[in-house]
Amino acid sequence: MSKLERFRERKDALFADHQQSPLDPEQVDRFEKLAYFPENDALDLTLTIDRTNAGTDLVVDTSDAQQRTYRRAGTITFPVGDQEVTLTLLAEPGHSRLFLPFFDGTTGTESYKGGRYLEPHLRPDGRVQVDFNYAYNPYCAYGEGWSCPIPPEENRTPVRIEAGEKDFKLD
Repeated sequence: MSKLERFRERKDALFADHQQSPLDPEQVDRFEKLAYFPENDALDLTLTIDRTNAGTDLVVDTSDAQQRTYRRAGTITFPVGDQEVTLTLLAEPGHSRLFLPFFDGTTGTESYKGGRYLEPHLRPDGRVQVDFNYAYNPYCAYGEGWSCPIPPEENRTPVRIEAGEKDFKLD
């Protein structure tokens, strides 16, 4: 079993059994497992960050009509098939953790209509590890009452990123 498969099993268990599950009791009763794209090694990337726009603020709308301010950490450019995609990495002011909310060509069809998230990892050499196999839905995908950042315009691409979590549906 791969590291990703173990991660997905643990996440399913959290959703099914943990008090912090985003699912309501009725959903938990019907929940079996989350749906994912197959593991895609081509979308596990180690990338250089272009810091040209780093340090500038970006106000992001949320699903509950609020706004959050993030700081741009830079951009990453990577291939998906024969196309090149550029997305902006964000950080909350005062925090070093990176955040990558995005819409792609699967948004609203195979993946959640509100986009997906990813937390890239900064490496000691200054590059960033971006593994789209770990892309996940915000809690807004599972029910009401959550405040979820909506991916900004600069993180919207028509290119299909076929990795990570698919849209949430209970059968």
